[in-house]
Amino acid sequence: MEPNDTISAAPEGPAPVPPVPPVPPVPTEPPAAADAPVRRRPRGRTTLIIAAAALLGISGGAAVGYGIQAERAPTPLAALSQPGLGYPAKPLSADRAPAPLPVAQDRRVRTDGDLRKLLVDRPKGAKKTITDELGLDDGWQPLDQYAETYYDDPHFMFESLSELDLRRVASVAWRQGEYRETGVQLLQFRSGDRHGAAEHFGDQLMYMPWDKDGAGNPGDPIKGSREGRYFLYPVERKAGYLPSYRARALAVRGDIVLDINVFDTVPIGKKDIRTLAERQLERL
Repeated sequence: MEPNDTISAAPEGPAPVPPVPPVPPVPTEPPAAADAPVRRRPRGRTTLIIAAAALLGISGGAAVGYGIQAERAPTPLAALSQPGLGYPAKPLSADRAPAPLPVAQDRRVRTDGDLRKLLVDRPKGAKKTITDELGLDDGWQPLDQYAETYYDDPHFMFESLSELDLRRVASVAWRQGEYRETGVQLLQFRSGDRHGAAEHFGDQLMYMPWDKDGAGNPGDPIKGSREGRYFLYPVERKAGYLPSYRARALAVRGDIVLDINVFDTVPIGKKDIRTLAERQLERL
């Protein structure tokens, strides 16, 4: 080849594109194992936060309100809707004052007097008890004697009646036939913080139906008394002794408790105790 000869170059074309390297695969996390424990959000935390916020809001609001109210001037009370009061400012004159209750309608006058006068009269033909015959019974019965005569635990009953502020006991008793004995007691209590008459009557009425020392039955109502009742006890039998029958009546009127007891060796009819209780209530 001669020096002057020109070497024809190959036609120019687009530059070759270098090959793109492959993108490495994105690593993926292995799936969690089936038996792996899953952590749960603690329970109750949100509730505690809400409760604390509510308490803080209430406390803050109360404090702010108290401070505002404390700085305010006192507000005068509203005037009464009526100019006068319900009672007269001056005592009424003698011609306008209401008349006092008659003694027959004023129970307080009768019961504050001689309580023995309110006792029922002895039936015709009835005999006095041994105590009456000896002149030891003037119609007033000491508390210890009443408790020992009618209760199996006289010491407890003496203390109980003393705590209820028993004022006095009016009593009358008599004998009928060969063995029947009847006693009527009016127990009067003082006025105080406790309503002694109602409490004693309620205690006696409560144990009568079920206690071993009670009648074992709910009794029957006494006419003329809202809660008064009379009871027939089951017969008591002991070897070598005559059978013992008992009937009892209980009622309350104001500060007085009526307690009637009848004992006999033969059955006592309901009419006997019921009629006696009604007669005594009529006098109170």
